[in-house]
Amino acid sequence: IHTLEESMQQLQLAKLLNTHDHEKTLKEIKTIYTKYYSGFETIESCFFLIRDLFEGKFPGYQKCNTQYHDFQHTVDATVAAVRILDGYNSKRKVMPQNIAYSLMLASLLHDVGYIQEDWDTEGTGAKYTAIHVQRSVDFVKINHKKLGIDDEYIPLMALCIQSTGLSAKFEEMEFISREHKIAGAMMGTADLLGQMSDREYLEKLLFLYYEFKEAGIPGYTTEFDIIRKTIDFYVMTVKRMKSTLLNVQHYCLYHFDNRYGIHSNLYMVAINRNIRYIKKIIADESTNFRHKLKRGDQYQLHMLSQKTLHH
Repeated sequence: IHTLEESMQQLQLAKLLNTHDHEKTLKEIKTIYTKYYSGFETIESCFFLIRDLFEGKFPGYQKCNTQYHDFQHTVDATVAAVRILDGYNSKRKVMPQNIAYSLMLASLLHDVGYIQEDWDTEGTGAKYTAIHVQRSVDFVKINHKKLGIDDEYIPLMALCIQSTGLSAKFEEMEFISREHKIAGAMMGTADLLGQMSDREYLEKLLFLYYEFKEAGIPGYTTEFDIIRKTIDFYVMTVKRMKSTLLNVQHYCLYHFDNRYGIHSNLYMVAINRNIRYIKKIIADESTNFRHKLKRGDQYQLHMLSQKTLHH
């Protein structure tokens, strides 16, 4: 049973910042980052260059055609990363600038592995699901000069990006310091928080189903399979964040407390609310589950896009 207070907090996460307004969101990221660090210019220019990449305006690459792993997810993950960083800096000690800088750039680039090169005309970027993390790292190594990123930041950026891989053995990754490892944990956590707290997460799971289907990931025969299996994914994710990823998610609490006077990790409140609703959908067999996924008209948009893709 969730309390009225939790309901209010869930509303606040969505209302604190409209991450669909990219200019306003970038301003918020800058406000948080520049509390501690200088040199935001490259992060800012990268934000727009990566948006260009997802929109098909980056030389040599096509427009993003994966609807779950899109630029909006990148923005949400980047916001989550800077919020975790802010909480850490206020509660522990300020993360060194080169590490914070690498983390922010990695968050912007962590899913570019879904983007297809111009010559790659078969299917969508979803076919790279199993190898998209390494493709993202490769993209950084090939294009960092075009993005204005110096060579010295590549090793930590690569490790941060690799930390988002759910099959990656995080404990065995070769970070050169405890702070580097914390940055990797922040990136892996931000990726999860950004997507699972989204108000339209449940609707977007249908997009993820079609990405999995194209990638040939076993165990997802119908759309309902991904709804059902999200409960297990949630259990695994919470465990991963709390143990493997060093429980850095709890630093969000200090960010929301310091910035808004809200003593709560609004990400976890939003995620738990989404999971409660999924359980409700699974338990209710009176109507087709799709009818309960109407927020934001994501399902209708998806069906339209599927028709477009197949014509």
